[in-house]
Amino acid sequence: MLNIHIQEAAKFLFEHRLNKSNINNLPKHITPKTKNEAYLIQEELKLLYFNLKENISIGKKVGCTSLDAQKQLDINEPFYGNLFSRFYSIEPTKLSSKKFSKPFIEPEIALRVKEDIDISKAPFSINNIDDLFDGFVCSLEIVDFRFNKSLKEIGALNLIATNGASEFWIRNSEVFKLNKINFEDHSINISYNKKIIGEGNTKNVMGNPLNSALWLINKISKKGETLLKGQFISTGTCTKAHELVAETEVSADFGKIGKIEFLYN
Repeated sequence: MLNIHIQEAAKFLFEHRLNKSNINNLPKHITPKTKNEAYLIQEELKLLYFNLKENISIGKKVGCTSLDAQKQLDINEPFYGNLFSRFYSIEPTKLSSKKFSKPFIEPEIALRVKEDIDISKAPFSINNIDDLFDGFVCSLEIVDFRFNKSLKEIGALNLIATNGASEFWIRNSEVFKLNKINFEDHSINISYNKKIIGEGNTKNVMGNPLNSALWLINKISKKGETLLKGQFISTGTCTKAHELVAETEVSADFGKIGKIEFLYN
């Protein structure tokens, strides 16, 4: 794909994002055909996001971290996108449905980067965890696919290009020490209007959310990209994604590390 077409694709997606409008298809000449093209569009899209007032990068998200999700999209690894301060909130009490098109919510564990990561030391392993992260938070990612078609029809390449479908990110205020829970087996559930609609576990995220974070760091290190002190990696959903409907009281219960609750209206 020519660079001018990469820029055109990013602009097309950016305008739909700001207008909160849906997409039937990307025009054929700007539809990514390879994973590399999809990430190049995402990078160009990120630059457009940075033009928004008071908007900075606050980290990365990882998507498609379960084998079932990968099978659905016919891929063999996760993908990633970017988190931005403009589309982020700490423990909101309300969230307006006017911000979204057809949103789905995903409860996730997010790890906080301890110091600027020296990617010359990559690849990192589980033995480097204490050097890489100084804590974690409970979080919710809201994804919004924008395309007027099924997830399988959208495909992984379009999801990557659209910033990994990441629309909004929410976290709790408390940062926990890494040993607060067992990442290989910690139950999480999500309720709508006080009724549990989804149950999950941290082990659904590549067996352990730490594995997801390591995958992300090692992946972007190959491209010469790093993460900075205080940024977050939202590691992937612990339950199935659930569609948000207006006038819903949302509660994500992370067990002994608390809840994130808000009214979606």
